[in-house]
Amino acid sequence: MQQIFRPGDVRTFTRTVRAEDCATFDSGPVHPVYATFALARDAEWCCRLFVLDMKEADEEGIGTMIHVEHVSPATVGTAVVFTATVVKAEGHSLLCRFEAHAGSRLVARGEQAQKVLKKDKLLQLFSPPFA
Repeated sequence: MQQIFRPGDVRTFTRTVRAEDCATFDSGPVHPVYATFALARDAEWCCRLFVLDMKEADEEGIGTMIHVEHVSPATVGTAVVFTATVVKAEGHSLLCRFEAHAGSRLVARGEQAQKVLKKDKLLQLFSPPFA
């Protein structure tokens, strides 16, 4: 893993909210706004943008933690800009803080962590029986 990022480094990602990003469960649709679980997915992607540049060809990133505080709604068609900032890049671990905004309005904020491991180690971890 290349240690090329420092605390304060930033990556951005924009998601235009789609119908499939809205809160829907097995019982059906809840409301037509950006779901917290979709926000979490996109926040993790924004933080993963660092990992894509850090990992070696024989490595892969794996999410280890996410905390999302969903502050305000975003409807279908709204552009939500995610900004991920490195808090700590140490060893094989990366911790980012993120914010998501629709214009100047805060939609969500939180933290996300990832580890970068050798692909063969991940294959071992993902192969039954799980230890």
